[in-house]
This record gives sequence, structure tokens and C-alpha cells, in this order.
Amino acid sequence: MAGKTIAAAVSTFGASTKSKLSNPAIHGAPEDQLRGPLEALIRDFAEAAGLPVGAVHLVGETSMADLKTRPDYAVTVGNALVGFIEVKAPGKGADPRRFDDAHDKDQWSKLKSLPNLLYTDGNSFSLWRDGEIAGKVVHLEGDVETSGAKLEAPDTLLPLVSDFLRWSPIPPRTAKKLAQVSARLCRLLRDEVVEQMARGNQGLTDLAKDWRKLLFPEANDAQFADGYAQAVTFGLLVARAREISLSTALIMPPRNSQDQLADRHRAPASDRRRG
Repeated sequence: MAGKTIAAAVSTFGASTKSKLSNPAIHGAPEDQLRGPLEALIRDFAEAAGLPVGAVHLVGETSMADLKTRPDYAVTVGNALVGFIEVKAPGKGADPRRFDDAHDKDQWSKLKSLPNLLYTDGNSFSLWRDGEIAGKVVHLEGDVETSGAKLEAPDTLLPLVSDFLRWSPIPPRTAKKLAQVSARLCRLLRDEVVEQMARGNQGLTDLAKDWRKLLFPEANDAQFADGYAQAVTFGLLVARAREISLSTALIMPPRNSQDQLADRHRAPASDRRRG
């Protein structure tokens, strides 16, 4: 790892978090103070796991404490989305099944739909796949608020982070499994649409007006969000099944996109003549 050992990376993480969390001049939620040190730690661990330098990027979401659906980070490896990270205040732990706070419990009920999710409060790390824990919660040796450079990590932390970063989707092999996965992701999208509309998202608000004007005049915001999420989710499934390139379809004029879909359903001329 380019001159830095796992022990050194964790030590640097501990020194940085202690400095930030104990500094009276720094304002904001405790979990916000973990962001910078955590980003550096994940990059160091990615390098230690054998990933190319600079391949891993943590894309942070806008800090909105009461936004319940969106995790704190989306993580990409080589420009491909591999998973998400949710950061909690030190001391909360990394097992969302044990959370007492209503906000945290409600958030977990939605985030557990994600197929690859890392939870951490700085002191503990856990990996979740479709709401099920992968392995065990890994606890650091020490405390991010007080240990400083003396913070240490067990040997099980690197494999956990490596497993998270090297995740790749497992295609559903049965219709039942496909329906389960699609339903989970559809609910996650629906919940975020509801929240964004409550915040006055102009794009979604305008779309809802058109939705009611053209399709369902009586639909309230919740019904619109449900219908919109289903349309997007199953539209993507159809595009995948019909081998329609989204990168092409999204920049085509609407008529060309419709023609492409129609062509895939249209029978060959020879078949029509036989009919």
C-alpha cells in the first residue's frame, strides 16, 4: 500500500477523528466530522486490497440530517457504482437492528433494500446485503473520540472493506427472485420521490402535474410516487430484456426511441406474409 501499512492507515484515521471531534471550533453533527478521515481510510484500504490507486471514489450526499432515504456516500470503483456507506455518530454502533432512535429505525427500513451497504460509526463497521448482515460487525480497538494515533483495527476489517469494494451484482435466477429484488428497489425509489416532493422538488412536482393531467387526475402525491417508481423500475427491466441501450435511448428524439422499441416487437416481413 504505497508506503502505508494497515496499522498506519488506522492510526492516521484515529488521530484525525480525535482532532476533529475534540475541536470546539468545529461545528456540525459528530458524524459529519468522520467524513474526511473515513474517505481517506477507505482509499487506503482499497489500495491495500489491491485496487488501482485512485480507482475508488466516495461521492458524498448533501448533508441533510432529516433526509431518511439517501445514504451518506455512493461508492464507485473504476467509475462503476458498487455500493453505499451510511455514517452514524460515534457510539451508535454499526448494527442498525439495534438502533433505538425513530429516525435511524425508519431509515434502516428503507436502506436495507440496498444490495451492498456499509454501516459505520467510526468505531465499528458492518456489511449488509439486501437487509442481511454479511459476516459480523467488526469493532476497532480503541475509540475514535479518545484513542487518537493509538487506534488499532483487527485483521478482519480489511477483508470486510475489500468484500464491500469488490462486490458485483448477482443476477436473479428465478422470476420470484427478480420480483423480490425489483420490489425492494422500487420501494426505495418511491420513498425518495415522496420525500423530495415534500421538499418542493420542482422537476418531480411538474411531472406529477403532467401525470395527473394525462393519466390519473385523482392521484395524490403518494400515488404518483408509487406509479412513477413502478414505471421507472419496470421500464428499465424492459429495456434490459429488449437489449435497448439506455445511453442511446436517453439522447434519442422520442419518436426514434419509440420506433426502436416497436421494431423489437414487430414480426419479420416473412412471418407477416405467412400469417
